Amino acid sequence: MKASEKAYFPAVLTIAGSDSGGGAGIQADLRTFNAFETFGCSAICAVTSQNPNEVTRIDLLEPAAVKTQIQTVRRAIRLGAAKTGMLGSAPIIEAVADAMQGFDRPLVIDPVMISTSGAQLLNPDAIDVLISRLLPLADWITPNLPEAEKLAGVRIESREDMIRAAKFCSQSWGCGCILKGGHLHGDNSAIDIICRGDEIFLASTPLLSLDGNTAHGTGCTLSAAFAAGLALEYSYLEAFRMAKAFVYGSLVEAVAIGNGIMAMYPPRQSWLESIAIDPVRSDS
Repeated sequence: MKASEKAYFPAVLTIAGSDSGGGAGIQADLRTFNAFETFGCSAICAVTSQNPNEVTRIDLLEPAAVKTQIQTVRRAIRLGAAKTGMLGSAPIIEAVADAMQGFDRPLVIDPVMISTSGAQLLNPDAIDVLISRLLPLADWITPNLPEAEKLAGVRIESREDMIRAAKFCSQSWGCGCILKGGHLHGDNSAIDIICRGDEIFLASTPLLSLDGNTAHGTGCTLSAAFAAGLALEYSYLEAFRMAKAFVYGSLVEAVAIGNGIMAMYPPRQSWLESIAIDPVRSDS
């Protein structure tokens, strides 16, 4: 059934920061929702002044403003799923947790704490609130390697470490975990771990040779695409396969938006055949 034929057109809420350069954050999320033929709603937590090369300023919104955005959307719109991205501060995370109480559709938490380069994006007090207040509300969390290390309290240097960390996160917060492999890859492939309860899967894609800034926004785009797939009522494995193919295709079909600046862009063809998902023994 097409989205337009459903009783309610699938709507998805993103709770995140604005990226003035358009490559990540709210802009990437809404672009992704549209590509999946879902209706995008937003609650903006921060306004960032940035381009793919630099962030020059971050202005956080008042927590009450963030909370009111979410509550106002929820009062009128029947959401099929929601996702969070950059939240910015402990008070904003508290406000988001309060506003999302009782949400009975999939909530995907992208725990934006630490960049893949290792930069700290949240203060320690905010990380504590994220862990204690927001993660317990999640249906899925999508940490990168540094974030998973922080959450699980371990070093991740191998595929086996990834599996253990994903299992820890899934069991600790009673949710599914998609651990994004980033630079940790296998033989000619990039890998992610999907864990929900006793079900564990390894997803792999061919390695790509990318310019330094092309991958800006991959984490936001993956979590947004996954949330859109869940809103469309696909199984979590199919939603992930679609999301991963969308990100992979967006990288392959990246577009030039400046002198030497490439940006992800919704692919014009399907890349599902490039995604391999295989089960992993639960005792691994």
